[in-house]
Amino acid sequence: MSIVKDTYNKKAVPALMEKFAYKSSMAVPKIEKVIINTGLGRLMASKGPTEQAKFMNDVISKDLAMITGQKPAPTKARKSIAGFKLRQGTITGAKTTLRGGRMYDFIDRLINVVLPRSRDFRGLGINSVDENGNLTIGIKEHIFFPEISIEQIKQAFGLEITIVTTANTKEEGIELFSQLGFPFQKQDGQEI
Repeated sequence: MSIVKDTYNKKAVPALMEKFAYKSSMAVPKIEKVIINTGLGRLMASKGPTEQAKFMNDVISKDLAMITGQKPAPTKARKSIAGFKLRQGTITGAKTTLRGGRMYDFIDRLINVVLPRSRDFRGLGINSVDENGNLTIGIKEHIFFPEISIEQIKQAFGLEITIVTTANTKEEGIELFSQLGFPFQKQDGQEI
């Protein structure tokens, strides 16, 4: 069993039931899925569509698959925007949705390895949690993941990680993530 799942069952569920007075353990918020996505953006702004597709398949898809453990799906532009030289249907990035065991393993690596390795990391901001209790983290370079070999990197790219929960409020989401061990910034001299 994953460390995060074990922590959720043994520590987070009783603490959340006590704090928010849930009548059943099934009412306690839990993590539904983790969505990891990236975009080509500035990396390929001056390249043509064939070069973009080749870079997407060779570099981004391979590295994202190594990080997540499953093949990413390409994301396409929904509509054309002339100012950005973007045509409808053009591949703009890649995303992966993790559930179950892979999700818990990824969260464990994120908390214990990736975030501490990030440069100038002082904790996650409270504003990273939205009103529905979901956490969104931006990582500037994917090289912080231990699966990526720095010597073989052709181009570093950023990732956006969204952790979707069943929480109804921001307070429930913050408490859930705090119980699971996510490092939040200190607010007024106290750690949350």
